[in-house]
Amino acid sequence: MIHPQPQRSAPPGPSLAPVQPSPIEPVLFEVKRLIVGQDHLLERLLVALLARGHVLLEGVPGLAKTATIKALAQVIGGKFGRVQFTPDLVPADLIGTRIYNAKNAEFMVELGPIFVNLLLADEINRAPAKVQSALLEVMQEHQVTIGKETHRIPDPFLVLATQNPIESDGTYPLPEAQLDRFMFKVLVDYPSYEDEVVIVERMTGVHVTLRTLLSSDQLREFQQRVDQIYVDPHVVFYAATLVHATREPERHGLGHLKQALLYGGSPRASINLVAGARALAFLRGRHYVLPRDVADLALDVLRHRMVFSYEAAADGVTADTIVADLLQRFPPPQIDLGDNYVA
Repeated sequence: MIHPQPQRSAPPGPSLAPVQPSPIEPVLFEVKRLIVGQDHLLERLLVALLARGHVLLEGVPGLAKTATIKALAQVIGGKFGRVQFTPDLVPADLIGTRIYNAKNAEFMVELGPIFVNLLLADEINRAPAKVQSALLEVMQEHQVTIGKETHRIPDPFLVLATQNPIESDGTYPLPEAQLDRFMFKVLVDYPSYEDEVVIVERMTGVHVTLRTLLSSDQLREFQQRVDQIYVDPHVVFYAATLVHATREPERHGLGHLKQALLYGGSPRASINLVAGARALAFLRGRHYVLPRDVADLALDVLRHRMVFSYEAAADGVTADTIVADLLQRFPPPQIDLGDNYVA
């Protein structure tokens, strides 16, 4: 059963302007001078930056996941940090700890490597549960508690985590609560043959030096501009419908998914769909969100938030097939944005 659509409110401000090149496009082109064949990944990383989200990357070794993140950090400026997650890592290695200073006879706080603008958590699933839980507060609240003191993380702040899907020895599954903190889970695939030829030529040729095109202040300004992107109530309705259908599929005409899904997306999924769609609209040069922006992000937002049954695994049901069914049942609707403009 689908709830009635809300009444549309007119978009604030002047009439719709034509699509303009996004001011953050130069960042994308600069990173592409080094990184080849990862357009989807680069777009999602920029969307997460603009929407203040975190990204989990999954792919086999050698697909330039770490190189892409380091290249992006170099182009946007700010402070970059990397933590190699291992089974012997402890929370203090990540957030910091209190150290006794014998000279002054008092404790002092030594801040950990998490106090950066872009944190690369390499092979995050190799760290034990205590370290995973230490990330929960910082990813959601952008602060760290050491002893009785709370320390703010630099702004902007983004966690880019990687994990290897083909090695399970010495790994720890990420808790559902932590997975839900990631705006996107992006699967990084092998490049095409043509892209691989270019990659080899570029990596064995003249070294590419990337320029820093943004400062932290400029990135914060872009984030504030994204916050002003207009979201029609129909877009919010569409995002909520997609997420709610993962929790109660039979109410939305998707009864064949009921046995496959144990748990669906949380309300944070709906929030991230709308927030990410705002950033994607900004990246595409618009100051308003379209339902297709939500649909384009649906798989990356939902794939790590759904828990499947054993029957689903036996039948080969995956997040990709679930989201495909959702989008077939609920394709992006056309909405009237005013001034006789229908999109």
